[in-house]
Amino acid sequence: MRKVLNVGGNSRDIALPPEYQGWETVWLDIDPAVKPDVLCDARELDKLPGAQFDAIYCSHNLEHYHRHDVPKVLKGFRHVLKPGGFTHIRVPDMKDVMTQMVRRGLDIDDVLYQSPAGPITVRDVIYGYGLEIERSGNDFFAHKTGFTQISLKRMLEACGFPIVFSRSGGLEVVALAFNGKPDEHARQLFGLPAV
Repeated sequence: MRKVLNVGGNSRDIALPPEYQGWETVWLDIDPAVKPDVLCDARELDKLPGAQFDAIYCSHNLEHYHRHDVPKVLKGFRHVLKPGGFTHIRVPDMKDVMTQMVRRGLDIDDVLYQSPAGPITVRDVIYGYGLEIERSGNDFFAHKTGFTQISLKRMLEACGFPIVFSRSGGLEVVALAFNGKPDEHARQLFGLPAV
């Protein structure tokens, strides 16, 4: 059975994308209150046994690290991935956020979009969901860096991922970064071209 590490998922109620249906999921989080399978700061993944996961899913978590810590996280991803494994990353698209802010004439405290959690302001996307930070008192919910499609791809490549596919849309950048050549299963799963 293929195994995926869900990094910073925050809640077991948040489902992984359908591509991971039938996979064994291991949940890693820094917050002991959410009772993850692995209690760990993602900057310390190199302390875990290596080459144990087929994939890493990291949705809206990478922006919670300072820019200088992001390479530690990504190199940790490579450490725990099996050869040929991949990292699936989703982050806010700061270019799209800024474009929307200017095009729609929004102020930083204006609502950018509605989410199941409630209204999300421009400030929430840039700095982290303010209500959650205030409610929890946990600073690790704050955003400490940001990405565009180009900057995320460059960062992944600089951290040793030789093959990166990315797209942007809906205020989000999605990247698939491979720790080697994608196998046929991964290509079919995500509809990727041959490389």
